[in-house]
Amino acid sequence: MTDMEQRTSAREFAAYWQSRGDEKQDTQTFWLSLLQKVFGLAEPEKYISFEVRVKLDHTSFIDGYIHDTRVLIEQKSCDVDLNKGIRQSDGSMLTPFQQARRYAGYLPHDQNPRWIIVCNFHEFRIHDMNRPNDPPEILLLSALEKEYSRLRFLVNTGDEHIHREIAISMQAGELVGRLYDALLRQYRDPGSDATLRSLNMLCVRLVFCLYAEDAGVFGRPCMFHDYLQHHGVQGARRALRELFRVLDQKPEERDPYLADDDPALAAFPYVNGGLFSDASIEIPPFNEEIFNLLLEDASAGFDWSDISPTIFGAVFESTLNPETRRSGGMHYTSIENIHKVIDPLFLDGLRKELDEIREISVVRTRTAKLKAFQAKLAELTFLDPACGSGNFLTETYISLRRLENEVIRSLIDAQKGAAAGQIVMGLEGDLTPIMVSIQQFYGIEINDFAATVAKTALWIAESQMMKQTEDIVHMNIEFLPLKSYVNIVEGNALRLDWAEVVPKDRLDYIMGNPPFVGARLMGAEQKADVNLTFAPPPVGKMWEIWTMYAAGTKKQQTSWPEPPSGQRLFQQIPSRRASA
Repeated sequence: MTDMEQRTSAREFAAYWQSRGDEKQDTQTFWLSLLQKVFGLAEPEKYISFEVRVKLDHTSFIDGYIHDTRVLIEQKSCDVDLNKGIRQSDGSMLTPFQQARRYAGYLPHDQNPRWIIVCNFHEFRIHDMNRPNDPPEILLLSALEKEYSRLRFLVNTGDEHIHREIAISMQAGELVGRLYDALLRQYRDPGSDATLRSLNMLCVRLVFCLYAEDAGVFGRPCMFHDYLQHHGVQGARRALRELFRVLDQKPEERDPYLADDDPALAAFPYVNGGLFSDASIEIPPFNEEIFNLLLEDASAGFDWSDISPTIFGAVFESTLNPETRRSGGMHYTSIENIHKVIDPLFLDGLRKELDEIREISVVRTRTAKLKAFQAKLAELTFLDPACGSGNFLTETYISLRRLENEVIRSLIDAQKGAAAGQIVMGLEGDLTPIMVSIQQFYGIEINDFAATVAKTALWIAESQMMKQTEDIVHMNIEFLPLKSYVNIVEGNALRLDWAEVVPKDRLDYIMGNPPFVGARLMGAEQKADVNLTFAPPPVGKMWEIWTMYAAGTKKQQTSWPEPPSGQRLFQQIPSRRASA
């Protein structure tokens, strides 16, 4: 629903319930109507539960409970004063909030409410149970039209979904770490750079296969698992080499007798994208530990389809030692912190623009504007010059595709004149409604392993978002073969000409979270990078020295070169050194 639609629905809802509402007769109608008409839930009766049994010293009933967002509702009639105590069956006097808190104390731990709402039809009292002793927020029914967003937490499952994705990805990281350690022990030269490079690439390929198997990308469930199981421990190494070779071959380039020799191998699709193109990586012999870990724990015992591609890099951080992570600058930026950057930079503006378009009443004009907006999304170009495992690029891609999916849904809604279930956007044949592409996203990364992970994360994000589009247009969209993706460049961003990665005239936004290493921990090459980029003294000493200048405790050494512009600014405004 657009903001205008929700405001209109909230105004009508408030007008209907003004000066009315009986706890016994109207509670369910009130809350079902609020969830459906104001917040757009199609089937609210499947979302909220009423008269939830709770066992005190006697059996009592919670008026309403929303499991997905953990909201407990204590409803009273419109003439009830929410400040006054009400006599309970045991003779005690409890206010409605005290009554609700007592109920909450008898619920299972995983059902403890995050929110408690006490309501008498014309007033909502919202208690945040992260701060249970704070006074409640009060929302009047009469103000619902303007302030309905204060109740958005009723249906906002996004945070819970993010927490679940993080938990799944951390479990995946633990599996990859165990697999990494077991494989490393099988290499003849476990300490060499060539071994570590091969092992990192092997882990990326295995995770892609595990994801493709669970997400339906390969076509049949358990396809990867059954293939390896058929070849057994002794044949696993050879089977993987053959599989990687076949995944990198177009069907017409494969052995014409492959289907006769090994039909299970021949059934795998062509992947492309360069992920399986390097045939030089070393695969060590498998043992029982590796075989069982890969097939039982990682394949049969875990669902990779729900992994978050944005934190895909975190899955692999467990495979790198701390020294490697520090020297490469590889680290994980949370989804929440990524949005602190990209939302005000461009997403908020795009969201506002789309909302305004969807409120246009003339269908022809709205449709034209929607198509132009989709084309605009597909033309935006982004660069992260220190992209690491691709967190910023991946989350931005997902955010743009979510906006595009809303555009697609709105375009279909605008053409409801077609027969029910018929797709009317000209999507017949090989055409696709998707215009936003991972080709719009560029990155520079000094660590070859992180660069490979970034590409793979974007492919996984592309697959997941394509599934969401399929649900909207009710048609299958081919994911494989992957498009070759060369926009993540391996190199040193302090020495590389960024215009060689993406032309200046095509670039819209530069973003990211560059790594920082203190002066005492820098290697010789990193110090050389600093001296190439900044005038001395070394960056690690800058803050101390320029703070002393600002405080007037040290005179500038005139033998130093003219400081860069940022330092000159700091020197010129010592009275504002705190904000600087």
